[in-house]
Amino acid sequence: MSVERKFMQEGINRAQIKEYLLKRLSRAGYGGLKINRTPMGTQITVSAEKPGIVIGKSGRTIRKLTGDLETMFHLENPQIDVQEITTSELNAQVMATVLANALERGIYFRKAGHNMLRRIMGAGALGCEIVISGKLTGSRSRVGKFVSGNILHAGNPVDELVDKGFATAIKKLGTLGCSVRIIPPGVELPGQFHAIPRKIEEVINVEPEKAVVVEKELETPPKTTETKVEEIQEKVEEVTETKVEETQETFTDQANEERRVHGDVLEHKHKDYEYWHPVTRVHKIEAN
Repeated sequence: MSVERKFMQEGINRAQIKEYLLKRLSRAGYGGLKINRTPMGTQITVSAEKPGIVIGKSGRTIRKLTGDLETMFHLENPQIDVQEITTSELNAQVMATVLANALERGIYFRKAGHNMLRRIMGAGALGCEIVISGKLTGSRSRVGKFVSGNILHAGNPVDELVDKGFATAIKKLGTLGCSVRIIPPGVELPGQFHAIPRKIEEVINVEPEKAVVVEKELETPPKTTETKVEEIQEKVEEVTETKVEETQETFTDQANEERRVHGDVLEHKHKDYEYWHPVTRVHKIEAN
């Protein structure tokens, strides 16, 4: 057998096993299966709401299932392990079966879809999509879709993160298909990011030439506004006092000129003139 035929046959066997267990374990709340091939045989893990029904009295039901899987599907030494479903609202296959049973009882499809959607999202799911297709209200086929939260549709994360379930509801008008897709809680979605607490930088001007930079995290308890205002006022008063003292000081240079500091500008006045001007101003040179 070629490699392609082998993979095709394995896929067909997996679908047939799933359909067989879904029919046999419908009363037990069948929630899916996983098949792992080991050197000792084939390990089959079955999820169910009621594991006691799967096992049966004295293990009678599980031995019958093991024999059927070995004879009907030619599995090598199958070993069935049953796991209980703790939260049925987060299992797509269980919810699809419950939805199909509700439609068979005659509940309107919109009411059943919205009720199921609220039930799943109320259990903490990150996203859910319910699709009901078939002859819903008349002779023509229709599709009803109910979506809430985040749901993935493409890429590898769809196979790894999204739980899928499908069930059929048989009614007088025809067969309805119920598809449920759920993203369980606690899953890291691709492209999801978390905000990091940032730092605040406060610059307090003490002098024109110097500055004090204070770094602190947001988590640390901040100072009260009153204390900050008092500190800043004290700094400003010190700076203004020093500047006023400098402006009041004038001194005489050796070149018969007076100098002073007016604001932040150094000015001087010549002996024969009565006006002050900046020292950096270009002076005219008298011709000899």
